[in-house]
Amino acid sequence: MQQKLSDRINNLATSQTLAMAAKTRELREEGKDIIGLSLGEPDFNTPDFIKEAAIQAIKDNYNSYTPVDGYVELKDAIINKFKRDNNLTYNRAQIVVSTGAKQSLANTAMVILNPGDEVILPCPYWVSYAEIVKLAEGVPVEIPTTVESDFKITPQQLEDAITPKTRMIWYSSPSNPSGMVYSREELRALADVLAKYPDIIVLSDEIYEHINFVGEHASMAEFDDMYDRVVTVNGVSKAFAMTGWRIGYIGAPEWIARACNKMQGQITSGANCIAQRAVITALQAPVSSIKYMVDTFKERRKLIISLLDEIEGFKTTEPDGAFYVFPDVSYFFGKTLKGHHIKDATDFSMFLLEEALVATVTGDAFGNPDCIRFSYAASEAQIEEAMKRIKAAVSS
Repeated sequence: MQQKLSDRINNLATSQTLAMAAKTRELREEGKDIIGLSLGEPDFNTPDFIKEAAIQAIKDNYNSYTPVDGYVELKDAIINKFKRDNNLTYNRAQIVVSTGAKQSLANTAMVILNPGDEVILPCPYWVSYAEIVKLAEGVPVEIPTTVESDFKITPQQLEDAITPKTRMIWYSSPSNPSGMVYSREELRALADVLAKYPDIIVLSDEIYEHINFVGEHASMAEFDDMYDRVVTVNGVSKAFAMTGWRIGYIGAPEWIARACNKMQGQITSGANCIAQRAVITALQAPVSSIKYMVDTFKERRKLIISLLDEIEGFKTTEPDGAFYVFPDVSYFFGKTLKGHHIKDATDFSMFLLEEALVATVTGDAFGNPDCIRFSYAASEAQIEEAMKRIKAAVSS
């Protein structure tokens, strides 16, 4: 039999973050002491009060199929969360609970995009954005940024990127991979451009909302003239250390939410019943219940930035949120380090893995070929040792 796969899967890129994680596991199995700073996963345990809610759900015999768009009680908790944290008012028909925020993104792309529709992606963007857009037969349109611009696009850049084929713009704030955070004023300036193009849908990925070191989170949907065209994506993976529980959700215009519900009904149906019951408890808790994690990330940010600043060739900007730093490493391009000729960020990332035994992710995966991403969701001891190894490797 001919082993012939679809063009769709053959043209799909492998997730670079997951690929690096797999390579890290492989090297560890060979006995190498790899420090993993590649994966975007909090190194905390899920809080006990959430785990207890899951245990109670098991005892209460939650084991049946769930509603496609989520339990009513969870949707109500999401509605209250949006109102409490974002001053956004949604009704139940505007909420769809999915198996992780990644499915929320995919649902939205599939129900909005037609072949050839363009989606503006400010760079750097999360690694899966472009591939999800391509799967939906859309065309990613990248807007480049630099460390000097704090990895933010300007209103003029947005204006210049819009064409008659533009259907959506996707962005994350706080950003994965750069950690930058758009202020309310900066979002308003971008919204002023979009106001001239009423058919463009905005996808605002706010999964890192609570891991924010500047004290305020702004949502594009807060603006009255944008509310009816913004899909706000969120979830519990990052702030509540619940990556494996796989619950994400959207607040969206009702026509989009209903379409996502229809799409999801033919793909996965409802998300895991036990995880949903636990998330009700998570979202009902005050934000202060996870402050200890955010405070720890803030201390680690200070540490890793200070150590990177001591290594020649790393150009950094201090991230305002999430748990990543995204230094420009183009200084090393064209150089030979320990027999490795460094042509680009991918070469440099592999050099650090092989010679410093530190796993990172190339900026190529995020649409920025001059940078690499470090995750500081690791202990201070691991961060210190990783930077020590890197300094020794590049200094040689």
